[in-house]
Amino acid sequence: MKPAPFAYAKPTSLEEALALLARHGDAARPLAGGQSLIASLNMRLSAPELLIDINGLPGLADIALADGVLRIGALVRHEALGAAPLVQRHAPLLARAVPFIAHPAIRNRGTIGGSLAFADPAAELPACVVALDASLAIAGPQGTRKLPAHAFFTGLYATALTQGELLTAIEIPLGGPDACCGFDELARRHGDYAMVGLAAQGRRAGAGFAALELVFFGVGTGPVRARHASDALVADATRLADAQAALARDLDPPADLHGSAKTKLHLARVLLGRVIGQMHP
Repeated sequence: MKPAPFAYAKPTSLEEALALLARHGDAARPLAGGQSLIASLNMRLSAPELLIDINGLPGLADIALADGVLRIGALVRHEALGAAPLVQRHAPLLARAVPFIAHPAIRNRGTIGGSLAFADPAAELPACVVALDASLAIAGPQGTRKLPAHAFFTGLYATALTQGELLTAIEIPLGGPDACCGFDELARRHGDYAMVGLAAQGRRAGAGFAALELVFFGVGTGPVRARHASDALVADATRLADAQAALARDLDPPADLHGSAKTKLHLARVLLGRVIGQMHP
C-alpha cells in the first residue's frame, strides 16, 4: 500500500518545528528516522495531513559531556550511538544494546529519540534509559521540561509527551569507577523484537552491588523494573537463585505469539543469570 496524501515541511530550527506542531495540532506528525512512522503510513494506520521533517535541526544530533551528564541528542542514529567513544566510555549499556536493534539498514536511519517516543514495549533503548536513570529533555509550546525516564513511559506505545512537544535530548548521569552494566535478550531470530530482554546498570560493592537497576522489556506494556530481584542481589551477588525466584513478584508477562506467560518468566530468569554473570563474574 501507499500512504494517504500529506503535505511536507522541513523546518530549520527547533522553534520553527514547534510552531508548526502548535499550528497543525493532531494533523501533524514529526518525522525523524521514520522506521516506524513510514511503515504505519504505508499501511494507512496513520494518515497525518502534514509531516514535519525534524532531521537537521541544530544540536539534536550531538553527543557531548555537559554539566556532569552525558547529553545525547534525540536525532542521534542508532549506529552512531553505538560507535560514539563518549557513549562507550560513559554509558556502555547503550553501546551493548545497539547491535541487538533490528538490522544495519534500520540502525543507520533510526534515532534514539524516535525509539523512545514510539515506546514499543519490546524495544531495547527504553529499558536502557530507565536502567541508566536518565532524564529526558522535552521542548514544547510552554517551554522546556525534564522527566526521569521511568516516568516518561506511561503505557502501551504511550509516553508523557503532550500535544506539540518534542523529545530533544537524553541526559545520563556519569558513573564512577565501580559502575557496571549488562545486557542480553532472547529473540526467535537476530534482529527480531525480543521475546524477553534485560538491561541492567549497577555499582559493584564487595560481594554484591551498592546499587542495581534491572529493567526488563518484552514482558509488559513498557520497561519493567524488577525491584525484588534487585534487592536480593544488592547485598550478595551470589543470591542469584533468590533473585530469579523473586522475578515472579516483579513480572507478570502477557502471553503472545512468542510464548506463554510461564515461558516468558522462565526466559527472564535465564537472562537474569546471564546478565549478572556479565556484571559480577
